Amino acid sequence: MSTTLLPPDYVPSDEDDFMNPLMTEFFRQRLIEWRNELVRESDQTLINIQTTNNQEPDISDRASLESNRALELRTRDRGRKLISKIDAALRRIDDGEYGYCEVTGDTIDIRRLIARPIATLSVEAQERHERMEKTHRDS
Repeated sequence: MSTTLLPPDYVPSDEDDFMNPLMTEFFRQRLIEWRNELVRESDQTLINIQTTNNQEPDISDRASLESNRALELRTRDRGRKLISKIDAALRRIDDGEYGYCEVTGDTIDIRRLIARPIATLSVEAQERHERMEKTHRDS
C-alpha cells in the first residue's frame, strides 16, 4: 500500500517527473475509485435481476423485461472485463511498469493516461495496432 499523501487538487502534468510518487498515487487512486464504482454497479445489477419479478402476465411486458435483463447482463460483462484491465493496471503500478508502452517501452503521454488510465500502448503504438487490425480485417 502507498504512503504518499496526494494533495486534493493534484493533476499530473508533462512538467512532472514521469511516474514520480505523486503521479503514481494519482493513478492508483483513480484506478481504485473506478474499480469500486464498477463493483458497486455490478452489485446493483445483480440485486436488480434478483428482485425483479419475471412473472409478468403480459407477453410484451415479459419480452421487455427479458430485453432489459439481457442489456444489464451485457453491461455487467463489460464491467467485469474492465475490472480485469484495472487490476492489471494496478499490478503494473506495483511493478513499476505503469505508464510505459508495452510495445515500445516509451512513456505513454500523461493526457492519454488521464483519459484512459488502463492504456497499455502509446498513441503511436495504438495507431499502428489499429492499422494492422484494419489491414487484416480488409484482407
